[in-house]
Amino acid sequence: MKKVELVFVPSPGVGHLASTLKAANLLLGRHERISITVFVIKLSSDLKIAKYIDSLPTSDRIRFIHLRPNDDSNDSPLTFIEKYKPHIKEAVSKLTANSDSSLAGFVLDMFCAPVIDVANEFGVPSYIFYTSSAASLGFWLYVQFIHDEQHVDLTQFKDSNTELVVPTSVNSVPGRVFPSSFFEKERLVPLLAHGRRFRESKGIMVNSFMELESHAFNYFGHSESSKTPPVYPVGPILGLEGDVVSDGSIGDKEIMKWLDDQAPESVVFLCFGSGGGFPEDQVKEIACALEHTGYRFLWSLRQLPPKGKMGPPSDYEDLAQVLPTGFLDRTDGIGKIIGWAPQTAILGHPAIGGFVSHCGWNSILESLWFGVPIATWPMYAEQQFNAFAMVIELGLAVEIKMDYKKDSEIIVSAKDIEKGIKCLMEHDNEVRMKVKEMSENSRKALSDGGSSSFSLDRLIQDIINNVI
Repeated sequence: MKKVELVFVPSPGVGHLASTLKAANLLLGRHERISITVFVIKLSSDLKIAKYIDSLPTSDRIRFIHLRPNDDSNDSPLTFIEKYKPHIKEAVSKLTANSDSSLAGFVLDMFCAPVIDVANEFGVPSYIFYTSSAASLGFWLYVQFIHDEQHVDLTQFKDSNTELVVPTSVNSVPGRVFPSSFFEKERLVPLLAHGRRFRESKGIMVNSFMELESHAFNYFGHSESSKTPPVYPVGPILGLEGDVVSDGSIGDKEIMKWLDDQAPESVVFLCFGSGGGFPEDQVKEIACALEHTGYRFLWSLRQLPPKGKMGPPSDYEDLAQVLPTGFLDRTDGIGKIIGWAPQTAILGHPAIGGFVSHCGWNSILESLWFGVPIATWPMYAEQQFNAFAMVIELGLAVEIKMDYKKDSEIIVSAKDIEKGIKCLMEHDNEVRMKVKEMSENSRKALSDGGSSSFSLDRLIQDIINNVI
Protein backbone atom coordinates (compact mmCIF):
# COMPACT_ATOMS: atom_id res chain seq x y z
CA MET A 1 0.00 0.00 0.00
CA LYS A 2 1.08 3.56 -0.66
CA LYS A 3 2.91 5.30 2.16
CA VAL A 4 1.45 8.27 4.02
CA GLU A 5 3.54 11.42 4.45
CA LEU A 6 3.15 13.93 7.29
CA VAL A 7 4.88 17.30 7.45
CA PHE A 8 5.83 18.48 10.95
CA VAL A 9 6.57 22.16 11.62
CA PRO A 10 8.00 22.80 15.11
CA SER A 11 8.72 26.22 16.58
CA PRO A 12 12.40 27.27 16.64
CA GLY A 13 14.58 26.00 19.47
CA VAL A 14 16.00 22.62 20.36
CA GLY A 15 13.39 22.07 23.09
CA HIS A 16 10.50 22.48 20.65
CA LEU A 17 12.23 20.26 18.11
CA ALA A 18 12.86 17.55 20.69
CA SER A 19 9.24 17.40 21.83
CA THR A 20 8.05 17.41 18.21
CA LEU A 21 10.31 14.46 17.39
CA LYS A 22 9.01 12.51 20.37
CA ALA A 23 5.47 13.03 19.10
CA ALA A 24 6.56 12.06 15.58
CA ASN A 25 8.17 8.86 16.81
CA LEU A 26 4.99 7.93 18.66
CA LEU A 27 3.12 8.01 15.36
CA LEU A 28 5.88 6.16 13.50
CA GLY A 29 5.90 3.42 16.11
CA ARG A 30 2.19 2.77 15.74
CA HIS A 31 1.79 2.59 11.96
CA GLU A 32 4.26 1.27 9.40
CA ARG A 33 2.81 3.25 6.47
CA ILE A 34 3.58 6.66 7.99
CA SER A 35 6.72 8.61 7.13
CA ILE A 36 7.52 12.10 8.41
CA THR A 37 9.38 15.15 7.17
CA VAL A 38 10.36 17.72 9.80
CA PHE A 39 10.99 21.32 8.75
CA VAL A 40 13.71 22.76 10.96
CA ILE A 41 13.66 26.50 11.68
CA LYS A 42 16.97 27.61 13.14
CA LEU A 43 17.23 30.99 14.80
CA SER A 44 20.51 32.85 14.50
CA SER A 45 20.97 32.62 18.29
CA ASP A 46 20.47 28.84 18.48
CA LEU A 47 23.73 26.92 18.44
CA LYS A 48 22.39 23.56 19.63
CA ILE A 49 20.02 22.34 16.90
CA ALA A 50 22.64 20.98 14.47
CA LYS A 51 24.41 19.12 17.27
CA TYR A 52 21.12 17.69 18.50
CA ILE A 53 20.05 16.45 15.06
CA ASP A 54 23.48 14.88 14.49
CA SER A 55 23.06 12.96 17.76
CA LEU A 56 19.81 11.30 16.63
CA PRO A 57 19.71 7.76 15.26
CA THR A 58 19.16 7.61 11.50
CA SER A 59 15.84 6.42 10.11
CA ASP A 60 14.51 5.99 6.59
CA ARG A 61 11.05 7.08 7.81
CA ILE A 62 11.95 10.49 9.20
CA ARG A 63 13.97 13.21 7.49
CA PHE A 64 14.84 16.84 8.15
CA ILE A 65 14.63 19.81 5.84
CA HIS A 66 16.38 22.96 7.06
CA LEU A 67 14.49 26.07 6.04
CA ARG A 68 16.24 29.16 4.78
CA PRO A 69 16.92 31.44 7.78
CA ASN A 70 15.27 34.83 8.08
CA ASP A 71 16.22 37.90 10.06
CA ASP A 72 14.55 36.94 13.36
CA SER A 73 16.02 39.63 15.60
CA ASN A 74 12.77 41.53 16.16
CA ASP A 75 10.21 38.75 15.88
CA SER A 76 8.07 37.53 18.74
CA PRO A 77 7.34 33.80 19.17
CA LEU A 78 3.77 34.52 18.08
CA THR A 79 4.54 36.27 14.78
CA PHE A 80 7.84 34.86 13.48
CA ILE A 81 6.22 32.03 11.52
CA GLU A 82 4.56 34.34 9.00
CA LYS A 83 7.95 35.02 7.37
CA TYR A 84 8.52 31.29 6.89
CA LYS A 85 5.28 30.44 5.11
CA PRO A 86 6.70 31.02 1.58
CA HIS A 87 9.74 28.86 2.40
CA ILE A 88 7.52 26.08 3.77
CA LYS A 89 5.32 26.20 0.65
CA GLU A 90 8.36 25.94 -1.63
CA ALA A 91 9.79 23.03 0.37
CA VAL A 92 6.50 21.10 0.38
CA SER A 93 6.16 21.61 -3.38
CA LYS A 94 9.57 20.00 -3.93
CA LEU A 95 8.75 17.28 -1.42
CA THR A 96 5.50 16.25 -3.11
CA ALA A 97 7.02 16.42 -6.59
CA ASN A 98 9.73 13.92 -5.68
CA SER A 99 7.83 11.60 -3.37
CA ASP A 100 5.93 8.39 -3.92
CA SER A 101 4.00 8.95 -0.69
CA SER A 102 0.60 10.60 -0.33
CA LEU A 103 0.66 13.83 1.66
CA ALA A 104 -1.85 13.29 4.48
CA GLY A 105 -1.49 16.49 6.47
CA PHE A 106 0.57 18.96 8.46
CA VAL A 107 1.30 18.68 12.19
CA LEU A 108 2.00 22.18 13.51
CA ASP A 109 3.46 23.38 16.77
CA MET A 110 0.99 25.48 18.75
CA PHE A 111 2.84 28.67 17.72
CA CYS A 112 2.90 27.69 14.04
CA ALA A 113 -0.87 27.71 13.47
CA PRO A 114 -0.67 30.28 10.59
CA VAL A 115 0.94 27.52 8.48
CA ILE A 116 -2.60 26.14 8.16
CA ASP A 117 -2.76 28.49 5.15
CA VAL A 118 -0.02 26.50 3.42
CA ALA A 119 -1.69 23.17 4.19
CA ASN A 120 -4.92 24.51 2.72
CA GLU A 121 -3.11 25.39 -0.51
CA PHE A 122 -2.08 21.73 -0.82
CA GLY A 123 -5.61 20.56 0.02
CA VAL A 124 -4.63 18.67 3.17
CA PRO A 125 -5.73 19.09 6.79
CA SER A 126 -3.68 20.43 9.69
CA TYR A 127 -3.30 19.10 13.21
CA ILE A 128 -2.02 21.21 16.10
CA PHE A 129 0.53 19.79 18.53
CA TYR A 130 -0.24 21.56 21.81
CA THR A 131 2.63 21.11 24.27
CA SER A 132 0.95 22.40 27.42
CA SER A 133 -2.11 21.25 29.39
CA ALA A 134 -5.63 20.57 28.15
CA ALA A 135 -6.92 23.05 30.74
CA SER A 136 -4.67 25.83 29.41
CA LEU A 137 -5.82 25.04 25.86
CA GLY A 138 -9.39 25.38 27.09
CA PHE A 139 -8.57 28.68 28.77
CA TRP A 140 -6.96 30.05 25.61
CA LEU A 141 -9.90 29.07 23.42
CA TYR A 142 -12.47 30.33 25.92
CA VAL A 143 -10.76 33.71 26.28
CA GLN A 144 -10.72 34.00 22.49
CA PHE A 145 -14.45 33.13 22.41
CA ILE A 146 -15.56 35.65 25.06
CA HIS A 147 -13.36 38.34 23.51
CA ASP A 148 -14.79 37.84 20.02
CA GLU A 149 -18.40 36.90 20.80
CA GLN A 150 -19.12 38.69 24.10
CA HIS A 151 -16.63 41.58 23.83
CA VAL A 152 -15.24 40.91 27.31
CA ASP A 153 -12.46 43.30 28.39
CA LEU A 154 -9.75 41.15 29.98
CA THR A 155 -8.06 44.06 31.76
CA GLN A 156 -10.66 43.78 34.55
CA PHE A 157 -8.94 40.56 35.61
CA LYS A 158 -5.36 41.88 35.73
CA ASP A 159 -3.60 41.13 39.06
CA SER A 160 -6.97 40.64 40.73
CA ASN A 161 -9.01 37.97 42.47
CA THR A 162 -11.87 38.55 40.04
CA GLU A 163 -12.73 35.11 38.76
CA LEU A 164 -13.62 33.73 35.36
CA VAL A 165 -15.70 30.58 34.92
CA VAL A 166 -13.81 28.52 32.33
CA PRO A 167 -15.53 25.33 31.07
CA THR A 168 -12.34 23.25 31.09
CA SER A 169 -11.55 24.08 34.75
CA VAL A 170 -13.49 22.73 37.71
CA ASN A 171 -12.97 25.91 39.74
CA SER A 172 -13.33 29.53 38.66
CA VAL A 173 -9.94 30.94 37.64
CA PRO A 174 -8.75 34.14 39.39
CA GLY A 175 -7.27 36.86 37.23
CA ARG A 176 -4.01 36.86 39.15
CA VAL A 177 -3.06 33.49 37.59
CA PHE A 178 -3.95 34.41 34.01
CA PRO A 179 -0.94 34.33 31.68
CA SER A 180 0.31 37.93 31.62
CA SER A 181 0.43 37.89 27.80
CA PHE A 182 -3.37 38.10 27.75
CA PHE A 183 -3.12 41.57 29.31
CA GLU A 184 -0.58 42.93 26.80
CA LYS A 185 -2.19 44.18 23.59
CA GLU A 186 0.83 43.46 21.40
CA ARG A 187 0.70 39.83 22.52
CA LEU A 188 -3.05 39.46 22.97
CA VAL A 189 -3.80 40.16 19.30
CA PRO A 190 -1.66 37.28 17.93
CA LEU A 191 -2.77 35.00 20.81
CA LEU A 192 -6.40 35.50 19.84
CA ALA A 193 -5.52 34.98 16.18
CA HIS A 194 -3.83 31.66 17.06
CA GLY A 195 -6.89 30.59 19.03
CA ARG A 196 -9.07 31.21 15.99
CA ARG A 197 -6.68 29.19 13.82
CA PHE A 198 -6.72 26.28 16.29
CA ARG A 199 -10.43 25.94 15.54
CA GLU A 200 -9.66 25.55 11.82
CA SER A 201 -7.49 22.48 12.39
CA LYS A 202 -8.78 18.93 11.99
CA GLY A 203 -7.53 17.91 15.43
CA ILE A 204 -5.42 19.01 18.38
CA MET A 205 -2.86 16.69 19.96
CA VAL A 206 -2.29 17.57 23.63
CA ASN A 207 0.71 16.47 25.66
CA SER A 208 -1.37 15.24 28.60
CA PHE A 209 -3.46 12.22 29.54
CA MET A 210 -7.07 11.53 30.47
CA GLU A 211 -6.42 10.45 34.06
CA LEU A 212 -4.66 13.74 34.82
CA GLU A 213 -7.12 16.11 33.15
CA SER A 214 -10.38 14.20 32.83
CA HIS A 215 -12.57 17.28 33.34
CA ALA A 216 -10.98 19.22 30.46
CA PHE A 217 -10.85 16.27 28.06
CA ASN A 218 -14.44 15.28 28.85
CA TYR A 219 -15.56 18.82 28.09
CA PHE A 220 -13.79 18.77 24.73
CA GLY A 221 -15.23 15.35 23.98
CA HIS A 222 -18.85 16.17 24.76
CA SER A 223 -19.29 19.85 23.94
CA GLU A 224 -20.71 20.07 20.42
CA SER A 225 -21.26 23.80 20.80
CA SER A 226 -17.62 24.64 21.53
CA LYS A 227 -16.68 24.74 17.82
CA THR A 228 -13.46 22.96 18.74
CA PRO A 229 -11.96 20.17 16.60
CA PRO A 230 -11.34 16.77 18.18
CA VAL A 231 -8.78 16.93 21.01
CA TYR A 232 -6.47 13.93 21.40
CA PRO A 233 -4.61 13.27 24.67
CA VAL A 234 -1.30 11.76 23.52
CA GLY A 235 0.91 12.18 26.57
CA PRO A 236 2.87 12.14 28.63
CA ILE A 237 5.53 12.78 25.98
CA LEU A 238 8.80 13.01 27.90
CA GLY A 239 12.52 13.16 27.22
CA LEU A 240 13.42 10.32 29.56
CA GLU A 241 16.62 9.57 27.65
CA GLY A 242 18.07 12.77 29.09
CA ASP A 243 18.10 16.53 28.65
CA VAL A 244 18.68 17.54 25.05
CA VAL A 245 21.42 20.03 25.95
CA SER A 246 23.23 17.85 28.47
CA ASP A 247 26.65 16.62 27.51
CA GLY A 248 27.19 14.12 30.32
CA SER A 249 29.79 16.45 31.80
CA ILE A 250 31.86 15.92 34.93
CA GLY A 251 29.52 18.33 36.69
CA ASP A 252 26.51 16.11 35.91
CA LYS A 253 28.35 13.07 37.25
CA GLU A 254 29.25 14.90 40.46
CA ILE A 255 25.59 15.80 40.99
CA MET A 256 24.47 12.21 40.59
CA LYS A 257 27.27 10.96 42.86
CA TRP A 258 26.20 13.42 45.56
CA LEU A 259 22.60 12.19 45.26
CA ASP A 260 23.78 8.58 45.50
CA ASP A 261 25.03 9.38 49.00
CA GLN A 262 21.64 10.71 50.21
CA ALA A 263 18.77 8.75 51.77
CA PRO A 264 15.64 8.03 49.70
CA GLU A 265 13.24 10.97 49.36
CA SER A 266 15.41 13.13 51.63
CA VAL A 267 16.44 15.90 49.19
CA VAL A 268 14.40 18.89 48.04
CA PHE A 269 15.34 19.93 44.49
CA LEU A 270 14.94 23.58 43.44
CA CYS A 271 15.01 24.36 39.72
CA PHE A 272 13.22 27.13 37.82
CA GLY A 273 13.62 26.26 34.16
CA SER A 274 15.71 27.69 31.36
CA GLY A 275 14.50 31.24 32.07
CA GLY A 276 14.44 31.06 35.86
CA GLY A 277 16.56 33.44 37.91
CA PHE A 278 16.09 35.77 40.86
CA PRO A 279 17.43 39.10 42.14
CA GLU A 280 19.94 38.89 45.00
CA ASP A 281 17.42 39.81 47.71
CA GLN A 282 15.24 36.87 46.69
CA VAL A 283 18.22 34.52 46.54
CA LYS A 284 19.03 35.35 50.17
CA GLU A 285 15.43 34.64 51.24
CA ILE A 286 15.56 31.23 49.56
CA ALA A 287 18.90 30.47 51.22
CA CYS A 288 17.58 31.41 54.67
CA ALA A 289 14.51 29.24 54.14
CA LEU A 290 16.57 26.22 53.10
CA GLU A 291 18.87 26.59 56.09
CA HIS A 292 15.93 26.84 58.52
CA THR A 293 14.09 23.80 57.15
CA GLY A 294 17.03 21.52 57.92
CA TYR A 295 16.29 19.44 54.81
CA ARG A 296 18.99 18.36 52.43
CA PHE A 297 18.76 20.34 49.21
CA LEU A 298 19.98 20.49 45.63
CA TRP A 299 19.56 24.02 44.28
CA SER A 300 19.98 25.07 40.66
CA LEU A 301 20.93 28.72 41.26
CA ARG A 302 21.38 30.91 38.20
CA GLN A 303 22.13 34.57 37.66
CA LEU A 304 19.83 36.98 35.84
CA PRO A 305 21.35 38.93 32.95
CA PRO A 306 22.36 42.51 33.79
CA LYS A 307 19.54 45.07 33.88
CA GLY A 308 18.57 46.24 30.43
CA LYS A 309 20.02 43.15 28.73
CA MET A 310 18.00 40.28 27.29
CA GLY A 311 19.07 36.67 27.50
CA PRO A 312 18.84 33.51 29.58
CA PRO A 313 20.23 33.20 33.11
CA SER A 314 23.85 32.11 33.50
CA ASP A 315 25.84 30.32 36.18
CA TYR A 316 27.38 32.38 38.99
CA GLU A 317 31.16 32.70 39.07
CA ASP A 318 31.25 33.35 42.84
CA LEU A 319 28.30 32.04 44.88
CA ALA A 320 29.57 33.65 48.07
CA GLN A 321 28.81 37.09 46.66
CA VAL A 322 25.08 36.43 46.38
CA LEU A 323 24.43 34.10 49.35
CA PRO A 324 24.20 35.07 53.04
CA THR A 325 27.56 35.28 54.81
CA GLY A 326 28.65 31.84 55.98
CA PHE A 327 25.79 30.00 54.25
CA LEU A 328 28.04 27.73 52.20
CA ASP A 329 30.03 26.71 55.30
CA ARG A 330 26.95 26.13 57.46
CA THR A 331 25.24 23.97 54.83
CA ASP A 332 28.34 22.06 53.74
CA GLY A 333 27.38 18.40 53.44
CA ILE A 334 23.67 19.20 53.77
CA GLY A 335 23.09 20.98 50.50
CA LYS A 336 24.61 21.32 47.07
CA ILE A 337 24.31 24.36 44.82
CA ILE A 338 24.69 23.83 41.10
CA GLY A 339 24.28 25.85 37.92
CA TRP A 340 22.42 24.37 34.99
CA ALA A 341 20.71 21.13 36.07
CA PRO A 342 20.16 17.82 34.23
CA GLN A 343 16.58 17.95 35.49
CA THR A 344 15.22 14.67 34.14
CA ALA A 345 18.05 12.62 35.62
CA ILE A 346 17.74 14.40 38.96
CA LEU A 347 13.97 13.92 39.23
CA GLY A 348 14.44 10.24 38.46
CA HIS A 349 16.88 9.75 41.33
CA PRO A 350 15.38 8.04 44.42
CA ALA A 351 16.97 10.59 46.77
CA ILE A 352 14.64 13.36 45.51
CA GLY A 353 11.67 13.86 47.82
CA GLY A 354 10.25 17.13 46.50
CA PHE A 355 10.60 19.61 43.66
CA VAL A 356 10.32 23.40 43.99
CA SER A 357 9.39 24.19 40.41
CA HIS A 358 8.48 27.01 38.02
CA CYS A 359 5.62 24.78 36.81
CA GLY A 360 6.52 24.57 33.17
CA TRP A 361 4.30 21.84 31.74
CA ASN A 362 7.17 19.52 30.77
CA SER A 363 8.58 19.82 34.30
CA ILE A 364 5.18 18.97 35.77
CA LEU A 365 4.84 15.87 33.59
CA GLU A 366 8.37 14.73 34.45
CA SER A 367 7.79 15.22 38.17
CA LEU A 368 4.52 13.28 38.06
CA TRP A 369 6.13 10.48 36.05
CA PHE A 370 8.76 10.00 38.75
CA GLY A 371 6.26 10.42 41.59
CA VAL A 372 7.90 13.59 42.98
CA PRO A 373 5.50 16.16 44.53
CA ILE A 374 5.84 19.82 43.55
CA ALA A 375 5.90 23.11 45.44
CA THR A 376 4.77 25.80 43.01
CA TRP A 377 6.77 28.92 42.18
CA PRO A 378 5.79 30.01 38.64
CA MET A 379 7.78 32.54 36.65
CA TYR A 380 6.15 33.47 33.31
CA ALA A 381 3.97 32.32 30.36
CA GLU A 382 1.16 29.98 31.47
CA GLN A 383 3.04 28.78 34.56
CA GLN A 384 0.80 30.66 37.03
CA PHE A 385 -2.21 28.93 35.47
CA ASN A 386 -0.40 25.57 35.73
CA ALA A 387 0.37 26.24 39.40
CA PHE A 388 -3.30 26.99 40.07
CA ALA A 389 -4.30 23.78 38.31
CA MET A 390 -1.82 21.66 40.26
CA VAL A 391 -2.70 23.10 43.69
CA ILE A 392 -6.42 23.94 43.45
CA GLU A 393 -7.78 21.83 40.62
CA LEU A 394 -5.83 18.60 41.01
CA GLY A 395 -4.42 18.61 44.55
CA LEU A 396 -1.07 17.40 43.20
CA ALA A 397 1.12 20.22 44.53
CA VAL A 398 1.61 22.51 47.51
CA GLU A 399 1.89 26.26 47.17
CA ILE A 400 4.83 28.52 47.78
CA LYS A 401 3.35 31.01 45.33
CA MET A 402 0.79 30.62 42.55
CA ASP A 403 0.80 34.15 41.19
CA TYR A 404 4.49 35.11 41.29
CA LYS A 405 5.68 36.74 38.07
CA LYS A 406 9.31 37.00 37.07
CA ASP A 407 9.15 40.69 36.22
CA SER A 408 7.43 41.69 39.48
CA GLU A 409 9.32 43.35 42.32
CA ILE A 410 7.73 41.11 44.94
CA ILE A 411 10.12 39.30 47.28
CA VAL A 412 8.76 36.03 48.66
CA SER A 413 9.71 35.81 52.33
CA ALA A 414 11.92 33.10 53.81
CA LYS A 415 9.03 32.28 56.15
CA ASP A 416 6.64 31.50 53.27
CA ILE A 417 9.29 29.52 51.40
CA GLU A 418 10.15 27.50 54.51
CA LYS A 419 6.48 26.75 55.15
CA GLY A 420 6.01 25.52 51.58
CA ILE A 421 9.11 23.31 51.63
CA LYS A 422 8.19 21.73 54.97
CA CYS A 423 4.72 20.95 53.65
CA LEU A 424 6.24 19.55 50.45
CA MET A 425 8.65 17.24 52.25
CA GLU A 426 6.16 15.73 54.70
CA HIS A 427 6.05 11.98 54.25
CA ASP A 428 2.70 10.21 53.78
CA ASN A 429 0.77 13.45 53.27
CA GLU A 430 -2.20 13.47 50.90
CA VAL A 431 -0.39 15.29 48.08
CA ARG A 432 2.48 12.81 48.08
CA MET A 433 0.11 9.85 47.98
CA LYS A 434 -1.92 11.38 45.13
CA VAL A 435 1.27 12.08 43.15
CA LYS A 436 2.40 8.45 43.55
CA GLU A 437 -0.97 7.30 42.24
CA MET A 438 -0.80 9.71 39.30
CA SER A 439 2.69 8.46 38.53
CA GLU A 440 1.27 4.99 37.99
CA ASN A 441 -1.49 6.40 35.79
CA SER A 442 0.99 8.35 33.67
CA ARG A 443 2.96 5.17 32.98
CA LYS A 444 -0.16 3.25 31.99
CA ALA A 445 -1.50 5.95 29.64
CA LEU A 446 0.79 5.15 26.70
CA SER A 447 1.04 1.41 27.33
CA ASP A 448 -1.07 -1.03 25.30
CA GLY A 449 -4.70 -0.44 26.14
CA GLY A 450 -3.94 2.83 27.94
CA SER A 451 -5.98 6.00 27.48
CA SER A 452 -3.40 7.89 25.39
CA SER A 453 -2.62 4.77 23.38
CA PHE A 454 -6.29 4.49 22.45
CA SER A 455 -6.40 8.19 21.58
CA LEU A 456 -3.32 7.87 19.35
CA ASP A 457 -4.95 5.02 17.45
CA ARG A 458 -8.00 7.21 16.79
CA LEU A 459 -5.75 10.03 15.57
CA ILE A 460 -3.77 7.76 13.25
CA GLN A 461 -6.96 6.34 11.74
CA ASP A 462 -8.13 9.88 11.05
CA ILE A 463 -4.80 10.68 9.36
CA ILE A 464 -4.93 7.53 7.22
CA ASN A 465 -8.52 8.30 6.21
CA ASN A 466 -7.27 11.57 4.68
CA VAL A 467 -5.70 9.67 1.79
CA ILE A 468 -8.19 6.84 1.33
